[in-house]
Amino acid sequence: QPGGARTQLTFFPDRVDSAYYDPTKGDSFIFTKGAGGNEFNQNYRYDFATGNVTLLTDGKSRNSGPDWSNRSGQIAYTSTRRNGADTDIYVQAPSDPKTDRLLAEVKGGGWSISDWSPDDKQLLVTEYVSINESYLWLFDAQTGERKEITPRPAEGAEKVAYGHALFAPDGKGVFVTTDRESEYQRLAYIDLASGNHVFLQPHAKWDVDNWDLSPDGKWLAYTLNENGTSTLHVMQLDTSRATVTARPVKDPTFEPPLRAPVISGLRWHRDPKQALLAFNVNSARSPSDVYTWSAAGGRGTSARWTASETGGIPASQFAEPELVSWKSFDDREITGYLYQPDSAKFPGPRPLIINIHGGPEGQFRPGFAGRNNYFINELGCAILFPNVRGSTGYGKTFLQLDNGLKREDSYKDIAALLDWVPSRSNLDPARVMVTGGSYGGFMTLAVATNYADRIKCALDVVGISHLATFLKNTESYRRDLRRVEYGDERDPQMLEFMERTAPLNNAHKITKPMFVVQGANDPRVPKSEAIQIVDTLKQQGTPVWFLMANDEGHGFAKKKNADFQFYATIQFIREHLLK
Repeated sequence: QPGGARTQLTFFPDRVDSAYYDPTKGDSFIFTKGAGGNEFNQNYRYDFATGNVTLLTDGKSRNSGPDWSNRSGQIAYTSTRRNGADTDIYVQAPSDPKTDRLLAEVKGGGWSISDWSPDDKQLLVTEYVSINESYLWLFDAQTGERKEITPRPAEGAEKVAYGHALFAPDGKGVFVTTDRESEYQRLAYIDLASGNHVFLQPHAKWDVDNWDLSPDGKWLAYTLNENGTSTLHVMQLDTSRATVTARPVKDPTFEPPLRAPVISGLRWHRDPKQALLAFNVNSARSPSDVYTWSAAGGRGTSARWTASETGGIPASQFAEPELVSWKSFDDREITGYLYQPDSAKFPGPRPLIINIHGGPEGQFRPGFAGRNNYFINELGCAILFPNVRGSTGYGKTFLQLDNGLKREDSYKDIAALLDWVPSRSNLDPARVMVTGGSYGGFMTLAVATNYADRIKCALDVVGISHLATFLKNTESYRRDLRRVEYGDERDPQMLEFMERTAPLNNAHKITKPMFVVQGANDPRVPKSEAIQIVDTLKQQGTPVWFLMANDEGHGFAKKKNADFQFYATIQFIREHLLK
């Protein structure tokens, strides 16, 4: 019920990453977690009656979360168990872990389970090659026999990406998001008999980034990613004819209205009579909360189910971001979100933190800023989160503008941002810090290398210092997936480019203070990437701080470590940005 009490069920040193409720019996759920940040997640079954937790996987390999069947009490998941690299498909009845079996061997680390067919006889499986290329397959849930249902493009033709996919209730087709014949991800229906695609949004101008289909197939809810914020929409479907048709209905409304929200986790209630949609809402002044919207009776009523705490700080004190834009070297518009402190409390031009997102196939979206609010409200810093070329959310052309040999063009987007800063009287171009995590850490090092005279300091969190050494040492299940984005270091031309442009090989250009943060168990960006840049900076006398947690991976998840990193960051900012 709305406002109901929350009860914690699991207590482990490491965080639980996700949980999946048994949709038939309701007597258990499955959760996934790794150890020490290693991301080699295992699946566990939690029994509601006893509170007992049972390990379902081998305890060693990397396993995906499960996808529950509709009525047979089985789950399907992927695992690197066979060779550490390929994400093979497994099926299991969680009530009896001994039923675990290998359904099909595959090649590559990008395979994932999308859905079970309504009769539980088939699995809908996605083969992910890159952010711009993926394919859909059907696997027989008993024999593992497979059939590809999306066509491969001809040699040299444009690649196609398929996103979230679900079976239609009659099992005769699949609903999916895809950028086929479009710049953006849009909703489509694929007829399994003919392979024909019916596009439910003929003229998409933004990506559909989240959606769900009601169990009876009559309703489809989706969000559009409009420059980082979400808009929620609903359509009614008619599948009774030869061709699926969609009719938009009035958009859900909320009281009070939602301000620049980021909406995720759309899910329809299993009882079609309720026509009840649940979802998460996050915004600059509110951590994630659960809302519902009901189409029952044509009333379109909404309700808020949770009210997340903000530590006693009035929500009105959290800065709301401004969407800003600037022109890059090729006259392309780049956008970002700027958070600014209260001008009455902090008058005059403010020091600026440029925080670059990871991925690079990612996007900063204006959700709750968490601890970043301290830098704004207490230290008086402005923070700007840019979405440089290569970010998602702006079409597939923009997404590919930093691939391979075009990598340096994304650095120039930050150079153009530094050119833009003096045009804002409330920002101080003489006090700029650049930071970022993962690929954002790599960008931080690249900016510190190429534009040292334009920044005051830099903070690299789990960042790459040399793309070639990163590709050599990252976990094997990720290697080929990353080569598509960064380039293949086995190609002589690409290796020469990586060697020439690597921050590690240009570290002599890094002259401003640097803070490097790393998790010792990081499977994505190995600790060697941090150690080699720190050692080089120390040898040449560049001021460098180094923080490594022995029980963390790709970012700090444990509160004690996150707190230490936060306090150390505050001290670094005070020493090297604010003075």
